Amino acid sequence: MSRIEGAVALVTGANRGVGKALVEELLARGAAKVYAGVRDPDEPAPDGSVRVPLDITDPAQVAAAAERCNDVSLLVNNAGYFANHRLVLGGQEDPARQEMEVNYFGTLAMTRAFAPILGRNGGGTIVNVLSVAAVVPAAFMGGYSTSKAASYYLGVITRAELAPQGTQVTALVLGSVDTRMAAHVEGNKADPREIARVGLDGVEAGANTVATDQMAVDSMAAHAADPERFERQLGKLLHVTTLRAPG
Repeated sequence: MSRIEGAVALVTGANRGVGKALVEELLARGAAKVYAGVRDPDEPAPDGSVRVPLDITDPAQVAAAAERCNDVSLLVNNAGYFANHRLVLGGQEDPARQEMEVNYFGTLAMTRAFAPILGRNGGGTIVNVLSVAAVVPAAFMGGYSTSKAASYYLGVITRAELAPQGTQVTALVLGSVDTRMAAHVEGNKADPREIARVGLDGVEAGANTVATDQMAVDSMAAHAADPERFERQLGKLLHVTTLRAPG
């Protein structure tokens, strides 16, 4: 179990959406300090947090963040990227590579950099902010789904490798959330602050995986009940959603 009150946290991608909500919720729960990793130099950090310039795909910035934030006991890997392209029929450019660079390799870089820091600070906790597309193959989010699935397994393996130092690893599985990334999605979308509240409840309870909203719960249950049928349904969405086509 991870106690947030008194913890020192670092949240990547903290300037808006779920990242900002997580910073605000951490502070509301009594975190002693929250570093807000912000990639865009023009973006401010949430009130009450400590702004840290951080592009998780830049090794120099990751190393600088680890050196500066060496008191961290809670690492929240929230930064992510969705290209909104087809995976196989994606044209000449390769957005899937960038999705993998951010969602998997960036998360791996942060995990490697902060694992020894967490160990020195008593073990601590890593929180990986994922998507239902990480645990259910979503054809209409091909590169994103693949990269988030890689990050999901990264978390499982991290938990095993860091078990001797007592590091907790929790995956937050999000459905449809009211953020800029999901601006093109129609229908009900969860409030980011509610996602943060449910997610951090799970972290404090010591959960390995937390489905943070009803869409995530329902999707995971439907896939578990009949994987082939649910995957066919998701495949049909590929042909009715707005994706950038080849060319």
